[in-house]
Amino acid sequence: MAFEGLSSRLQEITRKLKGKARITESDLKEVLREVKFALLDADVNYKIVKDFVKVIEEKALGQDVLKSLTPGQQVIKIVKDELVDLLGGESSKINFTSNPPTIIMLVGLQGSGKTTTAGKLANLIRKQGKNPLLVACDVYRPAAIKQLQVVGKQLNVPVYANEQTKDVVMIAKQAINVAISKLNDVIILDTAGRLHIDEELMQELKDLKSSVKPHEILLVVDSMTGQDAVNVAETFNNNLGIDGVVLTKLDGDTRGGAALSVKKVTGKPIKFAATGEKLSDIEEFHPDRMASRILGMGDVLSIIEKAEETFDEEEALKMEKKLRKQKFDLEDYLAQLRQVKKMGSFSSILKMLPGMGNLKNIQIDDKEFDKVEAMICSMTLEERRNPKILNGSRRLRIAKGSGTTVQDINKFINSFEMTQKMMKKLTNNKGAMKKMMRGLDDGKFDIGDITKNLK
Repeated sequence: MAFEGLSSRLQEITRKLKGKARITESDLKEVLREVKFALLDADVNYKIVKDFVKVIEEKALGQDVLKSLTPGQQVIKIVKDELVDLLGGESSKINFTSNPPTIIMLVGLQGSGKTTTAGKLANLIRKQGKNPLLVACDVYRPAAIKQLQVVGKQLNVPVYANEQTKDVVMIAKQAINVAISKLNDVIILDTAGRLHIDEELMQELKDLKSSVKPHEILLVVDSMTGQDAVNVAETFNNNLGIDGVVLTKLDGDTRGGAALSVKKVTGKPIKFAATGEKLSDIEEFHPDRMASRILGMGDVLSIIEKAEETFDEEEALKMEKKLRKQKFDLEDYLAQLRQVKKMGSFSSILKMLPGMGNLKNIQIDDKEFDKVEAMICSMTLEERRNPKILNGSRRLRIAKGSGTTVQDINKFINSFEMTQKMMKKLTNNKGAMKKMMRGLDDGKFDIGDITKNLK
């Protein structure tokens, strides 16, 4: 999970604050000391940390806060607001030109993930109704062109390449002509990775910029590189005047210093975050939502957006009717499982729910859901629709067919029956359902409260 170490420590701090009916100046100073060390351990720039803590202290020391009925909550709100500001304040989107094609130039160090990011970005943009063209401008790295072509093929996105020349300016100009003729309204230039101190290669990027005049220059940064990422961002910005940053490998970043420092140092917004290995694992960067995730407040809006992208509206209505009539069977379970898998890993989705991000003991292995899928696929249609007929011999056959054990089958069926009972109670208990929906709307969803109401 992104910011795992920082998130865990900040959530521990906020839990302490929530439990206090009164906060003294010394309490506040101790809290801020812990916040400071948490940020420094996350590899956030020292000067940024110092300024961040100072602002919180100034705002929190006001008498209105310390003497209020909920001082702890008010301090938490101040921390969240400043964290949002540190991450960039408002979301920043790509500025598509009214006179296409819009040219997006990706730059960055070797190994930062530019080629994969180019594909992910093309995939995301296409979902917005655009028709992108990928352009292979990395003429130095062996197999770089082939890699981009493979990515393009996987996504069914066209790729322009010219292996007969190493003149990237010529390649880019040719690609623009192709895009105009083929009605591609977005061009994504995948440039060669380079060291930020490599003046010759940096000059190549400057020449490319002056020749094709890209509408967006996005710096692709490996978020696991920590503070060095900030230095890289600063150098590229000074040389090229970048328009924004794409953070890659954010799913593997346990510190997050780059994300928390890059906007403050460069003044350029983080526009996208890559959160996994799949070509669909990229999302627009929302500072407010990320701050909520870090503090364990959840990110329901992102879940809703992912669901809207993934779920078929007609199928969702059918499922709703089945739930109301309490006719939810294993066939329906399989269909929903496959839909949810498209949204990303189960652990990442779970951590977006308010109050769930700080549940350290929950270990979710996505392979377990693959086992469930194999079990259901090994059942007959009759068995899926009526699991009650699953006697010992049927369960043994399903176990052999799915590469699992009878114990696995028993465990899953018991779990499914419990799910059915919970859904039945939810549909019969309008109060519990309303409370859950209200909680999701105001960001105060508590799974414990809901289950209490169902007993």
